[in-house]
Amino acid sequence: MAGRRLDRLTRLGGLTGKVTRSYLQERLKGVLADEEERARLKRRFQLEAAEQIAEQLGQLRGAAMKVGQGLAAAAGAIDLPEEVVLTLSRLNREAPPVPYRWIAEDIESSLGRPITSLFASINPRPIGTASLGQAHAGVLHTGRPVVVKVLHRGTLPSLQTDLTVLRALLRSGKLLRRSGEELDQAFEEISARLHEETDYLQEAANIAQFQRLLRDREGVKVPALVPALCSDRVLTMDLLPGVPLQEFLCRAAPEAHARAGHTLGGLFFEMVFRHRTLHADPHPGNFLFQEDGTVGLVDFGCVKRFDEFWIAHYARAALAGVDGDSELALAAARDLGAWRGNSPQAGRLLWSFIDTIAAPFRAEEYTIGAAEHSVMERLRPTLRRLPMHAEIAVPPDLIYLHRALAGLYAIARRLVVRAPWGALLRREAEYAVNFAEGRLPSTGSADEHPR
Repeated sequence: MAGRRLDRLTRLGGLTGKVTRSYLQERLKGVLADEEERARLKRRFQLEAAEQIAEQLGQLRGAAMKVGQGLAAAAGAIDLPEEVVLTLSRLNREAPPVPYRWIAEDIESSLGRPITSLFASINPRPIGTASLGQAHAGVLHTGRPVVVKVLHRGTLPSLQTDLTVLRALLRSGKLLRRSGEELDQAFEEISARLHEETDYLQEAANIAQFQRLLRDREGVKVPALVPALCSDRVLTMDLLPGVPLQEFLCRAAPEAHARAGHTLGGLFFEMVFRHRTLHADPHPGNFLFQEDGTVGLVDFGCVKRFDEFWIAHYARAALAGVDGDSELALAAARDLGAWRGNSPQAGRLLWSFIDTIAAPFRAEEYTIGAAEHSVMERLRPTLRRLPMHAEIAVPPDLIYLHRALAGLYAIARRLVVRAPWGALLRREAEYAVNFAEGRLPSTGSADEHPR
């Protein structure tokens, strides 16, 4: 076991060194180059780094793979070159499956009974192999179709190794002029979420909570648990109908695409502002789509919960952005912990960021993914400058919120969705503000989760 951890540490550490050397080489070569040559060098660096990341992380499971999938989701949202997006997208493909005999052994060991007494049948061929676990379709003795999800062997020991390297990667972020305190807070947030993803009892509690929160939500399905067949390493739940995103895009009508995208967008605002409990893993494989556009949510390991007052500050910042009120938006950003200084230059830059993101929400309707959709293109110059201002910070609570937003945005771009995004945002953001100010009763959301 120690040898395996050392091997992971060596490979991940080597990856950090390779990417850093490539970055420095690209910067040195670009010193005397003209603008066109610098752009070419940057594009080449992005592709080489993506190749190195995909090659190394694609061979690993555990936290390393989860971090890689987060990079892939971000790449699809920020308009990196198409070849870079395609390269990183390899990280969203299934890893090599674990032999079924190991899966059967682990189920029996964890649930304490022979597998034949637990299930009428289990298909040895997995329906999915992810970074942390593997899922198989099965049937209970009652005839109920289920999914059985089993945590990979060795995940817990490798998790700490991966987190050690991740801390080093974040510390190398001094190139972006981030403070040690901010980097440590980011690491603690990521570490907490990854530890939760290896606790299947916590995930079972998450599923039960989402069942309650979304049971009456039209267009959304959440699997029901089979509690007697769940443990800290095994989860058994309903087998939801539906197909992956790419198959849905090929088979379903544009109207169904639009319905699914509208549902996902509205659901994001509802989860964040109303329930303060967010399904925070944007991997496309964590959604199943039915032919009519109904969306099934799967994999509830990564769930982010928010304090009602913090999310109200976020809602105020969003509403002020849509209303074009820079003073209120920056005041809310300060309350969030996203702006920690007084520099007018930094304030103008942060407002430029908020103002650009808010633009689509000012229209009566807006189409994400259309030819005229250019938010990220207009945002890119600001994004390059934000890390240069230490007083513009990323609060820990913002990490998974914007990770989920980026992942859902990338999916919406593929679906090409036209909707009244501003009205959807305003309804839910105003709810969050009113709730925090005591004008609404509790919905029993984040503050009442079982763990």
